[in-house]
Amino acid sequence: MNYDEFAFFNRQLAGMLKDGIPLEGAMRQLCQTMQSGRLRSELEQLERDLAKGTPLQEALAARQLPSFYCQMIQVGVRSNNLVEVLILLADYYQRAQMIRLKLKGLMVYPLLVLGAALAVSVLICALFSTLGNAVAFELLGSQPLPRSIGYNLLLPPTFLILVFIGVVAALVTPRLRRAMNWRLPGFQEASLSQLASAGGLILKNGGNLQETLGLLQSLEQETPAGVELGRWQQRLGQGHGKFADAAEASKVFPPLFIWLIASNGENLAEGFKQAAEIYYARATHKVDMLLYAALPVSILLLGIMIISQMMPALQLLVSLMNNLGAMGD
Repeated sequence: MNYDEFAFFNRQLAGMLKDGIPLEGAMRQLCQTMQSGRLRSELEQLERDLAKGTPLQEALAARQLPSFYCQMIQVGVRSNNLVEVLILLADYYQRAQMIRLKLKGLMVYPLLVLGAALAVSVLICALFSTLGNAVAFELLGSQPLPRSIGYNLLLPPTFLILVFIGVVAALVTPRLRRAMNWRLPGFQEASLSQLASAGGLILKNGGNLQETLGLLQSLEQETPAGVELGRWQQRLGQGHGKFADAAEASKVFPPLFIWLIASNGENLAEGFKQAAEIYYARATHKVDMLLYAALPVSILLLGIMIISQMMPALQLLVSLMNNLGAMGD
């Protein structure tokens, strides 16, 4: 889903509702201006269901829209504050899109370098194998090349293929991808920022801490953060009424994250907001630093790979000289 387009849609929808335009009519007009795709189809079907009189909760449940979005829309309708909720959701998804683009850049660049390195490695392997066998046959007759040369030649491309498969598997497997988001530098800060932003949004619109943690846990299912949020809920139910007490000794969330929220006392919505802003800045900084480091590291690794694949050439040269020397004796 294009979060940038989604954010723009919600911001415009909020403006039209503020001007008194009915929800169904505003959605119909906005959908006509959107690019064709799954997002437009889902929103058009939502508008048609609402126009037919389908209750909002049922109409949203039938659509493949983000779970957090659907729940926040219902919160906005119940509190008669849909316009403000739409504006907050627009800000939330616009920030999420900016983080996503940076993280995609961080992943795509190493993959491109890895793919190029793999292609170069396979090419070197193929050329050297053909030319090496031809030279050996010309000079030594039918005598085969030593097996150690072939093993050393195939080692770099084999390693690169395994790394490539591992990276692709992590990207296409939802469970691995969610776990990676809470462990890798840059990704972890981005996840903390989005979670804090969602928590602040819920609290600002009347949710209590127990409800907020429950919704956040549903968004982070099968992740270390989801397990930790469940523990916080349990501690709240056991009488630990303050956020700092419930989140004590967290193994997933950094102490700074917990302190930022707890330092605002009873105004937890403001604490979550501050945590979202600070970790958004930290995520942006860390991703930028990793991107700057990616080029020299990639060049270094590529140089090591080429040198390692040139070692068989030296082995072949030494072997040929030894065999020629033996033949001359």
